[in-house]
Amino acid sequence: MSIIPKDQLRKLIKQYNLKDTADIQNMLKDMFGDAIQEMLQAELEEDLGYTKYDYKNKATTNSRNGYSKKNLKSNYGDTEIKVPRDRDGEFEPKIVKKNQATLPSIEDQVLSMYAKGMTTRDIEKHLESLYGIDASPELISRITDKILPLVTEWQNRPLEEIYGVVFMDAIHYKVRSEGRILSKAAYTAIGVNLEGIKEVLGIWVGEAESAKFWLSVLNEIKNRCVKDM
Repeated sequence: MSIIPKDQLRKLIKQYNLKDTADIQNMLKDMFGDAIQEMLQAELEEDLGYTKYDYKNKATTNSRNGYSKKNLKSNYGDTEIKVPRDRDGEFEPKIVKKNQATLPSIEDQVLSMYAKGMTTRDIEKHLESLYGIDASPELISRITDKILPLVTEWQNRPLEEIYGVVFMDAIHYKVRSEGRILSKAAYTAIGVNLEGIKEVLGIWVGEAESAKFWLSVLNEIKNRCVKDM
């Protein structure tokens, strides 16, 4: 079932001279930018309480104060929009916040690729080739940094008091650091609670596997409310 009537689709095809998928992508990009623009205008009108030039219903000393340009990154590529401003500087857009440069769908994809082990450079190339988005390594790092508080919270969360079984092992791998190849060990503890459900208690990274490091892991588990295993 088509959402847009066929006659309107034909007009769009003729208007944008669509010949291939790249043309369609550019059309969607333009329409996306226009839609964001109109929604920002509607937000400002709601905030001020009157429409443009409707001075009879104006009940505030605040007013429109031009626009500021912003380059927005989305699934449709880089789109330049004009964010309306108010004279008192009180307008806070909700659809595109003041310091927001990417939309959630792009952020979700960056985080997903990062979680799968892709480097910031790989993510940058992927976004460029697939969506035509020029995302710098600095921007990608700012996005991935958002999950660090969640990771810290997960690492320090309280555990159950008793686990029937705890499996502990270390995976060894090589990593390049400052031009050198170093050996690392990822220590993993998986507990089985009294209901038979497996749970990753934690993952710790050390230089190499050792009894001393395992002792620090067990002490941390104990400090997170575990009384017996």
